[in-house]
Amino acid sequence: MRSALSFLALTSLLLPSSAFAQSPSAEPITVTASPITDFQRAAIGEPVDGLIFKGGLQLSSSHPDFGGISGLAFLDADRFVMVTDEGRFISGALVLAEGAPAGVADVEIDVIRNSKGAPLPRKFAQDSEAVEAIFREDGTSAVRVGFEHLARIADFEMIDGRPGGAAREVAIPDWLTALRTNESIESVCIAPPASPVAGSTLIITEAHSLVPGTWAATLLGNRDRGDLHLAQGGGVNPTDCAFLPNGDLLVLERGFAFLTFTARLRLIPADEVQPGATMEGEVIFSASGGEIDNFEALGVRGLPDGETRITMVSDDNFNSFQRTLLLDFALPDPE
Repeated sequence: MRSALSFLALTSLLLPSSAFAQSPSAEPITVTASPITDFQRAAIGEPVDGLIFKGGLQLSSSHPDFGGISGLAFLDADRFVMVTDEGRFISGALVLAEGAPAGVADVEIDVIRNSKGAPLPRKFAQDSEAVEAIFREDGTSAVRVGFEHLARIADFEMIDGRPGGAAREVAIPDWLTALRTNESIESVCIAPPASPVAGSTLIITEAHSLVPGTWAATLLGNRDRGDLHLAQGGGVNPTDCAFLPNGDLLVLERGFAFLTFTARLRLIPADEVQPGATMEGEVIFSASGGEIDNFEALGVRGLPDGETRITMVSDDNFNSFQRTLLLDFALPDPE
């Protein structure tokens, strides 16, 4: 497997042109992927804390707008949409070889637009931090994006398989709209059918508190609307969230101290995600050191064989001394 992965690392992989129809304003870009075949002394297929390591990639591109990845959503087993903190959509497909990430294919980058269909005008409005896919009963789809600084949530229709067009703002609580710092919206995820709050959008702030000892969060839903809280602890802040198919919630957390990043993943039972609750859960993954960067994006997808994959991506902040890393994991089989 290592020789196959090394070969695939030399170039980004290309899917047939039929895999995506190109959006009118999107720009194809080349992304080079260097496989990561061991992590925290674990080889592919071996456990790391409460997860199974499935491989990873270090991603790079000469395109000046590639980087700053802050949110990730999967549309199916391989197609993804990411957002950057400079107001860009990055979409494409994650390619596997023998079950391990081997490259990214058919990658395009596009500007995120305002409600009039024009590119977002300035950095204060461009800071997109989270993205989640929306699948409707009529077969149409969209993505829901969370922005910090100018705190808001907006939906974007899928156009030829990729997000684009004018933003449609989604109403959020007044206390959240009033936030004008980078401590506001950081995580956005939508509860699956198995969840007690199915269809509700969960928003978690990065560093804003309504109740001491917790980070502020809120649920947007018809029957499940209201604020809730995420318990603090461990010197980390939430950076993204994703629901598992059974309704349990994953929260990705990030810490930075002594020039070292920490990445932590918390598993919160489905019944803790409801208005008025304080979500605590348990830490199922924690790592720091040279193999960790500024992990801000989290996505969950199901593979054709039924395995659930958990993917984390780091935000390099457009700094040459940081990296865009993608790590792929699975939950262990239940005993």
